[in-house]
Amino acid sequence: MLSALNPRHTVAPPGYSRWLIPPAALAVHVCIGQVYATSVYKNSLIAHFDTSQTAIGAIFSIAIVMLGSSAAVGGTWVERNGPRRAMLVSACFWASGFLIGALGIATRQLWLLYLGYGVIGGIGLGIGYISPVSTLIKWFPDRPGLATGLAIMGFGGGALLASPLARQLLSLYDPAYNPANPGAVASGHALVGLFVTLGLGYFAIMMFGVFNARVPPPDWRPAGFDPARVAARPLVTRASVSVSNAMRTRSFWLLWIVLFCNVTAGIGILEQASPMIQDFFRDDGVSTISVSAAAGFVGVLSLFNMAGRFVWSSTSDLIGRKPIYMLYLGLGIVLYTLLAVVGHTATAIFVLLASAIISFYGGGFATIPAYLRDLFGIFQVGAIHGRLLTAWSAAGVAGPLIVNRVLDTQGKPGTLTASAYRPALFTMVGVLAVGFIANLLVRPVPERFHEPDRGPASPVARASVTEPVALGRESQPPVPEHVGSQTGRIWLSWLLVTALLGYGVVQTAITAAKLFAG
Repeated sequence: MLSALNPRHTVAPPGYSRWLIPPAALAVHVCIGQVYATSVYKNSLIAHFDTSQTAIGAIFSIAIVMLGSSAAVGGTWVERNGPRRAMLVSACFWASGFLIGALGIATRQLWLLYLGYGVIGGIGLGIGYISPVSTLIKWFPDRPGLATGLAIMGFGGGALLASPLARQLLSLYDPAYNPANPGAVASGHALVGLFVTLGLGYFAIMMFGVFNARVPPPDWRPAGFDPARVAARPLVTRASVSVSNAMRTRSFWLLWIVLFCNVTAGIGILEQASPMIQDFFRDDGVSTISVSAAAGFVGVLSLFNMAGRFVWSSTSDLIGRKPIYMLYLGLGIVLYTLLAVVGHTATAIFVLLASAIISFYGGGFATIPAYLRDLFGIFQVGAIHGRLLTAWSAAGVAGPLIVNRVLDTQGKPGTLTASAYRPALFTMVGVLAVGFIANLLVRPVPERFHEPDRGPASPVARASVTEPVALGRESQPPVPEHVGSQTGRIWLSWLLVTALLGYGVVQTAITAAKLFAG
């Protein structure tokens, strides 16, 4: 077991299919994406610990801060030790976070929940988030946007799986708990059962990713891929830049601003989604949007968040990373303005505008690793990505702070209307404008920051249906017999992650239907 985690043993054998890597990455991201579903049992934790919303909400905040911090600090370690060892560490920390959190719930020690789910689980979040990214980029140099979009789509889809699953598990462990009642709270025993079940279940799913993860041999190229053709595109380099040098470039910090602005604008809506739609359609103190319909709106946003991560990131392979961020930020300015001005006129208009904004939010997360690869190469792209994710941590504080501070000056919750949100929405327009300008200023990295040339790249591999690992035209071995047996393994891998995401999508669609049925 320990020998299999050695980076030398992580190199793929000849004939290993690169299409086994995306489901391995998805298996990890679907699990850690559960962090977006903590609101499902928030009220139950408040009742169990007899404390405030702020005290319980701090658990999520600690986890997100630790995500950014561990990704920034551990990025270089992940690059050095390879995806298998990194994914295993992530699985151990993430599962341990749930189990320690369960102990805290059982003993009514809130600090154990902070330590478990917040700190230890947050470390697992950060390591798990970045560990598959550089590996996917190495396997898919011809389509990095598609590859990273597939994985990071799983992070957005993790909440779609975790939300209905958590409600059903709480109902199983506490028959008196009614998930259809927004004011219902589950017992402490049910919360302990939920945390233990999720911890063990997620560990098993993540281990599937651990054993499927491989890295290609040095200078590997997919069949028929010509690096020179890709390098001819604007901002795409064939050079390598270390993480320390990347942080000395202007382009890194411009991208930090771009990600910060994109996330700040999107997370402001996500954090306030349910009360926001009710407030926008409030007349004479009464909202025409029911609580169940508002939950449906949250479900719609979740679907667009997940879909945007794949669709927009894949589109960036065709039009380029800089143009796609011009779309995210430029069109986002228009959409936020329309939301502030005409969003209250019809439910369909409000939902359409908000959903498009959230799709750009998700797309921004999924596209940024490919943008980094274009600018800095694949040498330490995972570590660079980890450092850039500190923008996420900062935006996770700034976005909700902007919206909540504005709303606090407009009145009390439950009495607000669409006009109360306009100052916050126009503030987000300004934030997006800053990001748009920063994106326009991104330039290729100067040669003085490049690593020394490591020699010529391997020749283009000859085409093959199975896309075997190519060591070069002159040294490529014949396709081994075991390659054909990988077909069943590929189908099984994709079936597992499709079933997990499919369950979440179906359950969320059922909830979302209430928005339009009501």
